[in-house]
Amino acid sequence: MSVGIVGYGAYLPRYRIKTDEIARVWGKDPESVKKGLGVYEKTVPNLDEDAATIAVEASRNALLHSGIKPADIGAIYAGSESPPYAVKPTATIVGAAIEATPELTAADLEFACKAGTAAIQCCMGLVEAERIKFGLAVGSDTSQGMPGDILEYTASAGGAAFIIGKENLIAEIKDTHSFTTDTPDFWRREGEEFPKHGARFTGEPAYFKHVINCSKRIMERNKLSPKDFKYVVFHQPNGRFPLKAAKILGFDQEQIKPGLLTPWIGNTYSGSTLLGLVRILDEATEGDLILATSYGSGAGSDSFIIEVTKENEKRKNSKPLQSFIDRKDYVDYAVYAKLKGKIKGVKLEK
Repeated sequence: MSVGIVGYGAYLPRYRIKTDEIARVWGKDPESVKKGLGVYEKTVPNLDEDAATIAVEASRNALLHSGIKPADIGAIYAGSESPPYAVKPTATIVGAAIEATPELTAADLEFACKAGTAAIQCCMGLVEAERIKFGLAVGSDTSQGMPGDILEYTASAGGAAFIIGKENLIAEIKDTHSFTTDTPDFWRREGEEFPKHGARFTGEPAYFKHVINCSKRIMERNKLSPKDFKYVVFHQPNGRFPLKAAKILGFDQEQIKPGLLTPWIGNTYSGSTLLGLVRILDEATEGDLILATSYGSGAGSDSFIIEVTKENEKRKNSKPLQSFIDRKDYVDYAVYAKLKGKIKGVKLEK
């Protein structure tokens, strides 16, 4: 039997801040910022929202969509680079919140922005080996950016969850492939509040080398070319990198645009590729072929070839991603700084 996606769910915070507002505070030209990054606004987590609460909400929505019993989940893997606890797993919080059985394996994963896709691969292996019936893979983050740094314009919050199994698939995962090297383009040491990055180095040889090589190799192995796919989604650190990667590989705008979300929600890190895939599955029909390739700094990419089944049309998601994108309240930089904990010496009650 094939392995694939049984159900999926997403969650985005309500609050937004426009890149114009961030540029105003730091004396930057807003038009140059928007043109350079291809990002217009981003999500902002509320005081009571973190990577764990986002993971819980996305997982509950995935369960609702799948229709399976929580007790049938045999594995939970939560991917994030901004977990609320340095020592305490998010996966156990998710398990308790969705009332999963304690008879399961659970762990947190970290590989920058591709931890969520690594979680899918882990679940796939256990399902294929028939060690579990269903696995839950989550990617969620409330990403950080130092005040005034270029990351502050894109680092946002959000997440998605996928239930992996063999029954009632809404999409079959036909193949997966990974490409990994030791490329230190982005890092944060223990105790440091904000990450550092290699500026232009993060594009090449980091992002483009891994996304392009991973995508090429999985297509070559399956004797497929860009024209065989209806949709393609890449990790989205900004609004420009995915478009450039698509052009290099030979994909057109119609294939990449449906899953390109960063211009309107920012870079959700571990949730980035997964949310793009959610957006595509919300509209995909039977037989549509999807190429999904994540990227995580450090560095690596995971690629998936996914074929949509008729079940996806029969069992439409009752909480589509667009409903989370459309619900939004804008905040100014002062409120944003408060919500993100950038104001020091003040205890904020959640």
